[in-house]
Amino acid sequence: QVQLVESGGGLVQAGGSLRLSCAASGRTFSNYAMGWFHQAPGKEREFVAAITRSGGRTYYADSVKGRFTISRDNAKNTVYLQMNSLKPEDTAVYYCAARDRDWGLVSRGSYDYWGQGTQVTVSS
Repeated sequence: QVQLVESGGGLVQAGGSLRLSCAASGRTFSNYAMGWFHQAPGKEREFVAAITRSGGRTYYADSVKGRFTISRDNAKNTVYLQMNSLKPEDTAVYYCAARDRDWGLVSRGSYDYWGQGTQVTVSS
């Protein structure tokens, strides 16, 4: 089992920044690729960003390219999502997820473990 705990969400004005963190425990963190997804009220959970096990490759949804950056620190068992130039449409609950493969990372159904989520609210 892998336990994931997100933190760093909150309320921010449009144009502002937040950094989300996801701390992992239970298994060897570097064995897992990590992803961030978000879910707005009434909508499905959508892919935001992902990073491979070594951190050598990253993937982004078109809507966040150039604004968000995913990174990981395998020594700290933590994955981050730096979110800049936030927009009201970024408002959602953000979830991190873990998968023990480096492929299929943009698909919600590929992931084996999920955190409980952290709320991000961007005011206009």
